[in-house]
Amino acid sequence: MRFWQGVFHFQTEKVSPWTALRNTLGIVLLLAAGAIGHDLAPALIAAVGALNVASSDSLEPYALRAKRMLAACALVGLAVFAGAICGDHHLLAVPLTGAWAFAAGMLVALSTTSADIGIMSLVTLVVFTARPLPPESAALSGLLALGGGLLQTVLALVFWPIRRYVPERRALAALYAELAHTAVARVDSGEAPPASAQSTQAQAVLAPLAGDYSIEGERYRSLLSQAERIRLGLFALSHFRGPDSRGAILARYFEIAARVLRAIGGVLVAAVPGDSVNAELEALGALAEDLRSVEADAQLARPQVDALNGQLRAAFELADHATAAGQLAFAREETRRPWHLRLSGPLAILRANLSLESAAFRHAIRLAVCVTIGDAVGRSIELHRSYWLPMTVAIVLKPDFASTFSRGVLRLAGTFAGLAFATALFHVLPGGAAAQITAIAALMFVLRCWGPANYGILVTAVTGMIVVLIGMAGVAPQGVIVARGWNTAIGGAIALVAYWLWPTRERVRIQVEMADMLDAYRDYFRAIRENYSGMETADETDLDRTRATARRGRSNLEASFERLRSEPGVAIETITALTAMMASSHRLIHAIMALEAGLRTSQPAPARQAFYRFSDDVELTLYSLASALRGSPLARADLPDLREDHHALAHSGDPAAERYALVNAETDRLTNSLNTLSEQLLRWLEPGPPITSGAAPSSFRARP
Repeated sequence: MRFWQGVFHFQTEKVSPWTALRNTLGIVLLLAAGAIGHDLAPALIAAVGALNVASSDSLEPYALRAKRMLAACALVGLAVFAGAICGDHHLLAVPLTGAWAFAAGMLVALSTTSADIGIMSLVTLVVFTARPLPPESAALSGLLALGGGLLQTVLALVFWPIRRYVPERRALAALYAELAHTAVARVDSGEAPPASAQSTQAQAVLAPLAGDYSIEGERYRSLLSQAERIRLGLFALSHFRGPDSRGAILARYFEIAARVLRAIGGVLVAAVPGDSVNAELEALGALAEDLRSVEADAQLARPQVDALNGQLRAAFELADHATAAGQLAFAREETRRPWHLRLSGPLAILRANLSLESAAFRHAIRLAVCVTIGDAVGRSIELHRSYWLPMTVAIVLKPDFASTFSRGVLRLAGTFAGLAFATALFHVLPGGAAAQITAIAALMFVLRCWGPANYGILVTAVTGMIVVLIGMAGVAPQGVIVARGWNTAIGGAIALVAYWLWPTRERVRIQVEMADMLDAYRDYFRAIRENYSGMETADETDLDRTRATARRGRSNLEASFERLRSEPGVAIETITALTAMMASSHRLIHAIMALEAGLRTSQPAPARQAFYRFSDDVELTLYSLASALRGSPLARADLPDLREDHHALAHSGDPAAERYALVNAETDRLTNSLNTLSEQLLRWLEPGPPITSGAAPSSFRARP
């Protein structure tokens, strides 16, 4: 039942008429230019480039979209050139296709979008190996495809709205503004937690960002997580208001906290840095010290104040980095680090995934073998239009079982439906290029508007569109239709048999993947801790090994989460909870990597005793969370007090020492992100309904 739900599922949120309109315009302009100039051949090659690059267009932030579409342009141009120049040489074309398939499969480790670009370039390579050309013509064809892609990119950037994430920023700003109001108002203990309505609204507005893995998207999700912790912390701290000296300190604390919260909201709305907030944050720290001197019981208000201070610092840092100036500063900070210490460095991620322990690596091997077999089979038995065979394998074979089989069914059904539609179309279309261009425009709009919502619609539209394009090139459509049907059936069968022989089952193991990632983070942190503890130079070998394992663990979890999101029946609450936890885990690893970077940029200094205690408790927390994900019982009280550990660390040693100052700052971020992750994970593991909205296997249920 769940399989067939996936086959027929229509994802309304992926319908994008404006994107479809500009992508259709790019194709139509190229074909119309060819028709007017009475030379359709170069226009068709450019249209192929535009079609491929259109698949990488979306509503993501300007910079990310531009970078991705330009990469797609370069890949499609190279694929056209390489395919056309190698097509006559079977001994060269088959290994090249296999190697390209492996590289396309490895891109799964970066993101789904990167993987899609890789597959589209692989399909283009396969198609152009079927039409070999001399070197000069192959180069010209590559340039034409590149030009078509660049036109599509220009159209995407011209129509791009000037400001992105405006609704998300406004919703978060309203939430922080309401928290500021709550901080100075009296809250009845019998009432619901403060800012409940604004929190619900912000969650609804940010829900579509669940699939946005950009740094900006994670920044806004982390801001929501911090706001949730802050509002509950304010509610708990309000119980300690009173007429005594502690109450006077807290009254002052709430006033300054309200100003900080208003400033965070202002930064989000105005998108300009909040220069005065650092002084306010220092004042809150001083008040926390004053509270220590008057509060004898350390279990009363002090832990709440320390936690709130860390949350406010984290929220301001996130909001400040969301401004244009903050983004540039963050980017400069990242580029100053070595490539292997950048959080989202693609080369480091790919290198870390070159292991059989990586789901991406296993998928890449499977894809390369199957595409190579498909290409070799098609060439050896001399099937007509045999390039459709490996092309079908490339499109159908996905990293997970559900997507592979649902896509296999939809690929076959959609292909035959598209072929039948194209056959009927050729019988009713009037002659001439104008009618064919109109048909292509209609099919392109359907492909880009509703195709992302259901793979069957996509395949039906693209099949009909390719048949019409080939018809424009002067090839009789009847032979094309029959050949495509046979090759699609054989290619789909190869992909399904391959997955049956070597399946990937990580999609039902997301808790284990998260536990493995936390274990890898713990090993990586321990390697850094050992280098901070000694006066010697960092052990590069051990750091490289543990860092690569941590990257691989994160990539495996992201891939598993992406597959879980595509499963039918998964509850939206599960997606929301996992998205928040992944954002917190990314802030955690960013802080850990910053600590490693500090080994190279700061002068060595003796490790403080408080650093050992803090490090032990960080490792214990990571170990406990991983064990809980594997089924061991865990309560919040079982976890160490990292905020108290950090307070002791920050107040030990000479604060002016370069290394001590760096460690104090990065361990503050580490403490906040790990505490946030602990709260999110414990809430997720509470006994409750399954994480799917319908019947699901036990491995999909949150363990107690």
